[in-house]
Amino acid sequence: MPDRKVAIVTGSATGVGAAAAILLAERGCNVVINYTRSQQEAEDTAAACRARGVETIVFQADVADDDACRAMVQAAADRWGRIDYLINNAARTRFNPFQKLDGVSKQDFLDIYAVNVVGAYQMVRAVAPYMKKQGAGAIVNDSSIGGVTGIASSIPYAASKAALNLMTKSLAHVLAPEIRINAVAPGMIQTRWLRSGLGDAQYEKMLAAQTAQLPLKRVATAQDIARVLVWFLTDADLITGETLIVDSGIHLGQLPPYPGGDGH
Repeated sequence: MPDRKVAIVTGSATGVGAAAAILLAERGCNVVINYTRSQQEAEDTAAACRARGVETIVFQADVADDDACRAMVQAAADRWGRIDYLINNAARTRFNPFQKLDGVSKQDFLDIYAVNVVGAYQMVRAVAPYMKKQGAGAIVNDSSIGGVTGIASSIPYAASKAALNLMTKSLAHVLAPEIRINAVAPGMIQTRWLRSGLGDAQYEKMLAAQTAQLPLKRVATAQDIARVLVWFLTDADLITGETLIVDSGIHLGQLPPYPGGDGH
């Protein structure tokens, strides 16, 4: 169908990106599935999208490479003649305890920022002319609670997500009125990416601890976060420049004891 909307989801072979791509397909969007190494998983995600009756492009690209970003956007424009939605989901980290300052290097910072910040910027820059020309578009950046609290898989990762949050606000000024841009800052998400980074034992320990601590007592799934990302694209018509925390309330911290001490 020539009038279908078109979405690009970076890092969409697995996890949140894959869930978001499939949800967009369910809403009738043609989708670009992007991956760097997980080709088979990307093909599986594309097949799941096509099963919803839409068309897909599977595109290998490292968003740290500006030429690759532009080529991916051009492929979508050449195929469908429009670009309506972008989810910047591709991300990189190095798992490292905060106390171990020597555990991360200058190159770690540069590599993480190249994907999480520069890559997102390059994708926005590549899609903006198409969205501006057609008079409408929406972008959402998949950030992290680490960019708000400073607590994440590593200090470079947390810092990169804080930069992404502020960049979202900066871009909202220049992309309006045609394009809205927002960010979502999830807490822990039950994904293969996190499990592989932490290892099975540490992942299960963290999952149990988080579940116990969360005010809502539920750790998000990839589908939970995908629904919020897609909501920003399709339904948040008067919201731009915002970062929405989606963490089951962990950012609230512990409720202080009642001053009376005995509940009365």
